Amino acid sequence: MPTTCVIGLLWGDEGKGKIIDLFAQDADFVVRFGGGHNAGHTLIRDGQKLVLHLVPSAILRPSVVNVIGNGVVVDPAYLRQEIDELKETGVDVRLGENLLVSEGAHVVLPVHQALDRVAEKMRGADKIGTTGRGIGPAYADRASRSGLRMGDLIRPKRLRAALARTVTEKNALLRAFDEEVIDAAALEGQLLELGEALRPAICDAGHALREAVREGKRVLCEGAQGVLLDVDHGTYPFVTSSSASSGGIAVGTGLSPKSLDRVVGVVKAYATRVGEGPFPSELHGEIAETLRAAGGEYGATTGRPRRIGDFDAVAVRYAAAVSGVDELVVTNLDVLSGFEPLRIVTGHRRGDEVLDRFSACDLDDLECVVEELPGFTENVREIRRFQDLPVNAQRYIERIEELTGVPVATISVGPGRDEVLHRAVEAGVR
Repeated sequence: MPTTCVIGLLWGDEGKGKIIDLFAQDADFVVRFGGGHNAGHTLIRDGQKLVLHLVPSAILRPSVVNVIGNGVVVDPAYLRQEIDELKETGVDVRLGENLLVSEGAHVVLPVHQALDRVAEKMRGADKIGTTGRGIGPAYADRASRSGLRMGDLIRPKRLRAALARTVTEKNALLRAFDEEVIDAAALEGQLLELGEALRPAICDAGHALREAVREGKRVLCEGAQGVLLDVDHGTYPFVTSSSASSGGIAVGTGLSPKSLDRVVGVVKAYATRVGEGPFPSELHGEIAETLRAAGGEYGATTGRPRRIGDFDAVAVRYAAAVSGVDELVVTNLDVLSGFEPLRIVTGHRRGDEVLDRFSACDLDDLECVVEELPGFTENVREIRRFQDLPVNAQRYIERIEELTGVPVATISVGPGRDEVLHRAVEAGVR
């Protein structure tokens, strides 16, 4: 491998879960480096749909060590629930063996969820469209040095001190918004109980990963959301609260930046977005409804209908450059069967000026320059070689390569584990 990163390039929901599971067959460790249980990765196992929110996507492969890195914010109650649900479906989850949790990962508390909802309500028409799961407030506490970390849950003295730091401040805020205040003693008891349940998994995960790299083990870094939701490089303020680009790997895992050998960017054959914020290539009306239905485009976490758009080569080229992407994975090619014509955004226009550069800080009042290509009608889900795809499907993929400057190495033609084809390409941003 030996150290590979798989990230989404636009606004998430690109089908990373399946791709990470696919790449994990060659991995020894898979580490999630950012986000929280606001991000859902969907896997299909023996026709059964599994949606993971905190546990890394390689948990279906018993020989792989799955790591929740320090860059993730963890709701420990939700994590325990997810582990229990996986075990009930027959998934082999062994705390401290094939699932590790960084002691440095910050904790999402019920108060974070309450404050998340309050903040969205106060924004009114300018709401961000968060999931309401407390992710932003938990990251805010991390930045203000008032947060709790997973390691605190197994160290009672540290937990009590950490709660003392936060309870007075948070209760003042909750009273101001007529929300239920924190019962410090009850919360301490709940967190200690969760800490005991998760104790075997809580460890110095960064050390374990550095040792794995030193020993030549194969490490796969699992991104959450997408580059255009990155807190620094995305469509701010309509973004997540963590670094969703490859730049988040070092700070979110404890690995050195020099450890990363390969970056794989995942995009859909069209574009989607959940929540508020700019979306230059967005489609409306019948075509959007038809494509949404064909692709089952509803959020894995919230169930919200995803907004639908044309493939935006300008945005993908930007996201690939930010993250140093070596190769692309294009998912959901099968969904485009029957759509005529196929459309790709080649530029953005503001007034008389055509822009071929994406600026995440300046997306107001843009129109898209669209190139149309002939479509295809064949069912591609049984195809396993690129040369066997319909000619128009091949041309569409080749045009994506030409416009983004990044080779397409893998194409997903259906939701199943084996519904994928590979191409021999020369890696690297062109």
